[in-house]
Amino acid sequence: MHSSLSHFRIAGLAVTTGSVERDFIADGLAAGLERAQLERVAAAVGLRRRLVAADGVTALDLCEDAARRLLDALEVDASSIDAVVFVTQTPDHPQPNNASLLHGRLGLSKAALSFDLSHGCSGWVYGLHQAALLCAHGGAARVLLCAGDTLSRLTNRDDRSIDPIFGDAGSAALVERTGLAEPWHFVFGTDGSGARLISVPAGGARLPVTESTCVVHRDPDGHARHDGNLRMDGAAVMAFALREVPGAVRSVLAAAGWERPDACAFHQANRFVLTSVVRAAGLDPATVPMDLAERFGNQSSCSVPTVLASALAARLAEGPVRLLACGFGVGLSWAAAAGVVGPAVCPPVLPFPRP
Repeated sequence: MHSSLSHFRIAGLAVTTGSVERDFIADGLAAGLERAQLERVAAAVGLRRRLVAADGVTALDLCEDAARRLLDALEVDASSIDAVVFVTQTPDHPQPNNASLLHGRLGLSKAALSFDLSHGCSGWVYGLHQAALLCAHGGAARVLLCAGDTLSRLTNRDDRSIDPIFGDAGSAALVERTGLAEPWHFVFGTDGSGARLISVPAGGARLPVTESTCVVHRDPDGHARHDGNLRMDGAAVMAFALREVPGAVRSVLAAAGWERPDACAFHQANRFVLTSVVRAAGLDPATVPMDLAERFGNQSSCSVPTVLASALAARLAEGPVRLLACGFGVGLSWAAAAGVVGPAVCPPVLPFPRP
């Protein structure tokens, strides 16, 4: 699907990470693996350090911290927010939704609209489109877009194929209605036939959590997991990304009339996947930050915001920047957006809770 929207801007964005540092090499050595093997994987894939949430801290907590810091930095009163869009696949509860809970924590107006989007790696671009719709059609002057996940809670520590990948973070962006007519362009796609390639089988209505779903099994490679754990077919997901994402990137750039963007914010799956996708899309690697997964881990719906708030913060503060944003993964889904950002306020990326 192609979509073009105007009359909105991203005023600012903040990201809050988990506070617990995990090290790929140290964790591997503790699991009995050889250092030489670990170093080879770390160099090839780009796995080093990641930040995960402390016990008791959820995506809601991380996004609340990011939202409070962003509103303070922008000197915006929470009562002026007309809507909350919360993108997550790790909500606090099945009911109520995270957006309503955040609405209450921030003390927003009772007239404010609030809803969740259940999406992962492509979720921030989906959420931006929803926030832009609310602004572009005149119903909202300010939308708080939050995106965050704590996927480390869903992995099994003995599943070395997936546990070392994920970090936890939450983000908040303020999307405002403006008189600017220059459009943003969006491209979306879904391949539901591959939905089970990234999945958590148990925990929903189809397969509720029972004693049997909590039984841990080991695969032929020795990786342990139960039906409530996140699982992923990495090779198949890599093939999907190379098959679908480059075309989406070229399509959205063509819609924007750009030969090249000034900067790119891609989902940070890992360095190997990202390098391959960028090469296939024909982008200049110099415009694409690629080391965020090595610093924070794969942050699911928060990885694109982390690129913006970390690697691109200084450029966005000066603005304007012709930005390409792209996420891809669970669903299977992909989403790309091209638009001008900046000047935009991006407070420093900080952990929660802080020392």
